[in-house]
Amino acid sequence: MSNHNPADYNTDYFPTWCPGCGDWAIWAALKGALSELELDPHKTVIVFGIGCSGNMANTVRVYGFHGLHGRAIPVAAGVKLANHDMKVIVIAGDGDCYGEGLSHFIHGARANHDITVIVHDNQIYGLTTGQTSPTSSTGTKTKSTPAGVLETQLNPLALSLTAGATFVARGFAGDQPHLTELMKKAISHNGFSAMDIYQPCVTFNRTNTYDWFRERIVKLEKTRYKTNDKIKAIKKLHEEEGLPIGVFYQQEGQAYHEGVDVLRTGVLAGRDISGRDLEPLIHGYI
Repeated sequence: MSNHNPADYNTDYFPTWCPGCGDWAIWAALKGALSELELDPHKTVIVFGIGCSGNMANTVRVYGFHGLHGRAIPVAAGVKLANHDMKVIVIAGDGDCYGEGLSHFIHGARANHDITVIVHDNQIYGLTTGQTSPTSSTGTKTKSTPAGVLETQLNPLALSLTAGATFVARGFAGDQPHLTELMKKAISHNGFSAMDIYQPCVTFNRTNTYDWFRERIVKLEKTRYKTNDKIKAIKKLHEEEGLPIGVFYQQEGQAYHEGVDVLRTGVLAGRDISGRDLEPLIHGYI
């Protein structure tokens, strides 16, 4: 039975984010998107990374898996291969996905796995109390970089495009209706969807605040922007004036599982193995 109310995706648990944290709006937008897409909880899987974003792990009533730090994407890819009838989503943070998990992010995009990767990007390590992350801007002073960040700020969406992502978008936690619509598009896309979300951290990042973002954000759909040109998308992601949000690029193509011969006759999870002798296989791993 399909659900049409975001509250249907609530559990008996409640997040413990700081008051005002952008994660609250992301949580609400996600449940809104699941509801409007009429995704049944038993046909939906969310794999969570480690960090403040992972605090959401037991608060959405779908199948869930809390992965290791930076390792949510390969788990999600495995889930999709095991049962490609499931809608598979990754919830991660900028440190988790773009730091520890950057190689998985690149190779997930390159393979075009049919998963949606939603990254809470607060440009800081929030759970470990405010160290610099890969998306911290150059010069940012934190307890781990008291003299300022020396490295170049990572541009994760441009990186995902060059790696092969077929859907690339960015949202803002301060605009929940717009964020919900973007999530619906990302989740509906067949292939690797990379979605970065500007998510203010009200406790440890006093620079990139809600007001700071609102003064700079530009919605792509209001600029007659076209989403079918990868080169223009990369250029748009490197513009130094304003902070564009919306869908940067979308292309239809074969998802990874669609090219796997053994999956063309049905999902692995639905195979009848009752008449097979699994002892040799089991002993091969013991």
